[in-house]
Amino acid sequence: MGSLFRSEEMALCQLFLQSEAAYACVSELGELGLVQFRDLNPDVNAFQRKFVNEVRRCDEMERKLRYLEKEIKKDGIPMLDTGESPEAPQPREMIDLEATFEKLENELREVNQNAEALKRNFLELTELKHILRKTQVFFDEQEGGVNQTTESMTRALITDEARTAGASMGPVQLGFVAGVILRERLPAFERMLWRACRGNVFLRQAMIETPLEDPTNGDQVHKSVFIIFFQGDQLKTRVKKICEGFRATLYPCPEAPADRREMAMGVMTRIEDLNTVLGQTQDHRHRVLVAAAKNLKNWFVKVRKIKAIYHTLNLFNLDVTQKCLIAECWVPLLDIETIQLALRRGTERSGSSVPPILNRMQTFENPPTYNRTNKFTKAFQALIDAYGVASYREMNPAPYTIITFPFLFAVMFGDLGHGAIMALFGLWMIRKEKGLAAQKTDNEIWNIFFGGRYIIFLMGVFSMYTGLIYNDIFSKSLNIFGSHWHLSYNKSTVMENKFLQLSPKGDYEGAPYPFGMDPIWQVAGANKIIFHNAYKMKISIIFGVIHMIFGVVMSWHNHTYFRNRISLLYEFIPQLIFLLLLFFYMVLLMFIKWIKFAATNDKPYSEACAPSILITFIDMVLFNTPKPPPKRCETYMFFGQHTIQVLFVLVAVGCIPVMLLAKPLLIMQARKQANVQPIAGATSDAEAGGMSNGGSHGGAGGHEEEEELSEIFIHQSIHTIEYVLGSVSHTASYLRLWALSLAHAQLAEVLWTMVLSIGLKQEGPVGGIVLTCVFAFWAILTVGILVLMEGLSAFLHTLRLHWVEFQSKFYKGQGYAFQPFSFDAIIENGAAAAEE
Repeated sequence: MGSLFRSEEMALCQLFLQSEAAYACVSELGELGLVQFRDLNPDVNAFQRKFVNEVRRCDEMERKLRYLEKEIKKDGIPMLDTGESPEAPQPREMIDLEATFEKLENELREVNQNAEALKRNFLELTELKHILRKTQVFFDEQEGGVNQTTESMTRALITDEARTAGASMGPVQLGFVAGVILRERLPAFERMLWRACRGNVFLRQAMIETPLEDPTNGDQVHKSVFIIFFQGDQLKTRVKKICEGFRATLYPCPEAPADRREMAMGVMTRIEDLNTVLGQTQDHRHRVLVAAAKNLKNWFVKVRKIKAIYHTLNLFNLDVTQKCLIAECWVPLLDIETIQLALRRGTERSGSSVPPILNRMQTFENPPTYNRTNKFTKAFQALIDAYGVASYREMNPAPYTIITFPFLFAVMFGDLGHGAIMALFGLWMIRKEKGLAAQKTDNEIWNIFFGGRYIIFLMGVFSMYTGLIYNDIFSKSLNIFGSHWHLSYNKSTVMENKFLQLSPKGDYEGAPYPFGMDPIWQVAGANKIIFHNAYKMKISIIFGVIHMIFGVVMSWHNHTYFRNRISLLYEFIPQLIFLLLLFFYMVLLMFIKWIKFAATNDKPYSEACAPSILITFIDMVLFNTPKPPPKRCETYMFFGQHTIQVLFVLVAVGCIPVMLLAKPLLIMQARKQANVQPIAGATSDAEAGGMSNGGSHGGAGGHEEEEELSEIFIHQSIHTIEYVLGSVSHTASYLRLWALSLAHAQLAEVLWTMVLSIGLKQEGPVGGIVLTCVFAFWAILTVGILVLMEGLSAFLHTLRLHWVEFQSKFYKGQGYAFQPFSFDAIIENGAAAAEE
């Protein structure tokens, strides 16, 4: 099979590069994204590798770019993103990039420091302006001598001794300080002044109405002006210390009115000059950032590519002459020529005359798993890899999942209306995928939806198909081909009687409906659910058994590809026989019952004689004889049924010891004949997973650790018990197709009956308004519950059916992913990390 159904054949190669050409060659390989390098210096510290200085220089350049990006985003300047990826610069261009980034960073830091100093000066002048304005009233009152507050304040602040001593010395002069403090600190500041100064100070304060800008972080802060009156140098020192503790800013405030007016005029003049200078500074800063924003994305790409190249070069070894770099890498076998062309281009770019050498190596290591994907198959492959990365060259379930996954989802979600909503949403994302992919977002839910847009579209399309099969659109049916039933009910009987049922004996024409279900079942309130249950339950078992048989058949491809003859004969064949003779036989009984028994048939194949498939299967496994049927009824559905069932059960039970003992015993016999204890490559896991192939498949073979016979017996016992019991439980697990389909249909019918039908019954102009409101409510519930929540539930159940019931039959998922050196992946991961 091609690489679509298996992982790519891989080869371990040794690469020899001349030192001068190594950088350019690795750059070409990074653009190609098809080479996974191995670390040949695992014991060497990261700080002791050859190109550690270059990596540090790249880290420093990246730090400067992040600083520029932060400042650009701070000013809300859009960054130009052309979507193109520039090539990795040559090593000599690093000096120019470093000089450019250094110049930009220094210029921007200098501008920011100057702007911060100007803003701090502007803040101080603004605060001084408010102090001069707010405290003017106090000095006016003191100079007028008419305000009693000043006199009472003076009396309160002077002690009795000072008052007696001052009677002969004249009036007492009060000192004062004025400043600005944060508004939220003012209450605590006032309490501290009162307690520390024992009430011998007088505080007046007034709020500054407009918020002020903090020059450090640019936040808007609210402050208040205060003035404190006191007497004596001791209180003055204490007041200043308290102001310093609360980070209040004190400003000089003259007592003379002329000095205050002169200072106010000077402050206003300086503020106007500062506004002019600040505007020019901001304009210069904006111009610098706009120029940087045009190239920032490309700079990031260039620096990350340079850094990735030197990180990769640190994985190489130097030969003894110090003129050649040696690397080991995994490459897809089909792409070796493409890789050699890329190496040749890198050599020509570097001007080297020594061509690179790419040699294949023989190895016993397990190669990485590489499945080629495109934008359509990528999401389906991600579903498989979430369970486990396939072992090397193991059958890949992803191509088959493209069909089976949306189909099994649609069996549970089948509704033409709900499927159309889902399909239109997926189609919209597909049509707009270029624009949506360019709009990178941190919303994880949206990223999941967008990544699975093709899965959503296919699930919607398949749900529309199964909705037509069920003849179900928002819980109602479409009458496309009329009906094949003839009923004599009138309108009132149908509308008022909730217990009507359809009887195929007299009402049915006998001809099958052209496509899907007959719409007449909508009026059969009594036996509609019974009919749907029987129909959906049986098709769930049919689909489940066919799905599991297909999974077992897939294991045959693994056994034949890896030439595991023992596993093919003593695992695959008994497993397939066991599944066919028991569960596929039960499916055949369903078809035989549908063909031979009908309501209009005469006995012994009438409806009353139809046996139960479940009871028949139980009697078959337990070797029970069926109970004698009524008169004129046949005991069995076909001739020789009992003998065939006994034979099938005996053969199926006989397959169990073959699966359990044959393989370990043959391995033990082979070891005795070879007189080796034990032999390599004989483990059940290695043979089943395809780890034991030679150099014909990518030049890598399996070299599993030798396994004891006791472990082989234990592993084989576990696999056998798991398969036998799992065949029963997995078959029953597919009944979730019936259960979720029934639940989805009933929820849709409940929403229609209890919500939308209320609005449809209203008449007149009021009825139109009511219907509009009710329809909006019904639409929200339909999208939120039936499409989103029920869709998520059906999606998870479908995922479980594939992971457990289907893939467990053939898929081990014990490999490790191929992670090539790719600039695209590195830049994408770097951009995502920067956004976080």
